[in-house]
Amino acid sequence: MNEFKQTIKGEISYRGVGLHSGEVSTLTFKPAQADEGIVFVRTDLENNPEIPADIDHVIDISRGTTIGVNGASVATIEHVLAAVKGLNIDNIRIEVSGPEVPVADGSAIIFIELLKKVGIVTQESEREYLEIEEPISFSAPADNVDIVIVPSDDLKVTFMVDYQQKALGTQYTTMQSLKDFESDFASARTFCFLHEIIMLKEAGLIKGGSLDNAVVVANPQTPIEEIDKLREIFHIEEEIYVGKDGLLNHRPLRYYNEFVRHKVLDLIGDVALLGVPIKGHFLAARSGHKTNVELVKKLRKIYKKQQLQKIYQKKKSSEVIFDIDAIQKILPHRYPFLLVDKITEFEAGEKIVGLKNVTINEPFFNGHFPGHPVMPGVLIVEAMAQTGGIMLLNSYDEPEKYVAYFASINNVKFRKPVKPGDTLRFELKVISIKRGVAKMHGDAYVGSTKVTEADFMAKVVDK
Repeated sequence: MNEFKQTIKGEISYRGVGLHSGEVSTLTFKPAQADEGIVFVRTDLENNPEIPADIDHVIDISRGTTIGVNGASVATIEHVLAAVKGLNIDNIRIEVSGPEVPVADGSAIIFIELLKKVGIVTQESEREYLEIEEPISFSAPADNVDIVIVPSDDLKVTFMVDYQQKALGTQYTTMQSLKDFESDFASARTFCFLHEIIMLKEAGLIKGGSLDNAVVVANPQTPIEEIDKLREIFHIEEEIYVGKDGLLNHRPLRYYNEFVRHKVLDLIGDVALLGVPIKGHFLAARSGHKTNVELVKKLRKIYKKQQLQKIYQKKKSSEVIFDIDAIQKILPHRYPFLLVDKITEFEAGEKIVGLKNVTINEPFFNGHFPGHPVMPGVLIVEAMAQTGGIMLLNSYDEPEKYVAYFASINNVKFRKPVKPGDTLRFELKVISIKRGVAKMHGDAYVGSTKVTEADFMAKVVDK
């Protein structure tokens, strides 16, 4: 059954302080067009710059998620994004009169309540998903993070944290469906450790932080001098103490495992940067904003590949990304100069793998070493270049409108002849892409034997 995108019925505002900047700003939710997505608007800046909430506009993940474009930015957007996606809203404009989204109570529940109050309406545009078709793994050993995403008919999250702190310890939780977000996760507040607070404050951050918008965790044996220092730097007159549960002033938890549930909230907010909803089951251990964003970058490439397959590949296959019909829609080449038969691997902007079946019927064998057929080396290089061209062209929204011209080919080496009956496998990896100019390294194999290699520089131009 088809699903359709949603936006909100009217506009509604919230005014509050930013966690790190300490600046008071007004946040206003407004309806958006059917395919506009989530867009932040800085109303306090000249010309009201708009910043799409997608992975391509993330500029900082050190303490929360910040997006920006042309010098304009909005910080700490993850809790608002979690509320938007938690209610299955696809298109919305979010105006902010300052550099940072208000922190509210450190959770997403206030934003959820505002959005529900103004109401949600269905639009005419059909909703598309990134559907996880096979398990995807992501690890960041330096951060002790592991994430696996497996196929699922809905968005599910299983999360585990294991902090070396008595108040937290090991916690895990599962969100079975996005329908559970509001009741079971949206109220989970952000949390931090006492030693982090002092460090961040001295670094000029968390200017808007307080015990009203975060759960602060400390060691029950924390020296009184450290507590006094906290009161001094935050100008707090009331008593501060560490409860037996390890929480400052014994603020009651909203869930028995509130800490890991807030991690799920952050993940939902960061995954919203993908730009489309997702069907998959996240199994995550100890992930934070940094690794969430890296994961979304990987998912964005998978989604782009799926979209390209829908456009060019009529018959879906797990073994072929683009067949010869799809290749002819992308490349301008035709017989006898189309030298790639199919693409088997593709990561947008990173690498591509193509195949060429070399047969005795190839027209060049009639005149190239008759009686001793050998594929001309220059055509092997050309076939590699065409394979790389498919990858470069697909970095543009409408690749059929562009052509890739190769400006230089260097460090070419021919290691072994290619004969009829061989299957050539071309593996090309991007070294750099900048202003439409790309540098790539290509290797050609027959079986496991490398037969040719070269470095390419190409420029993509409008036809």
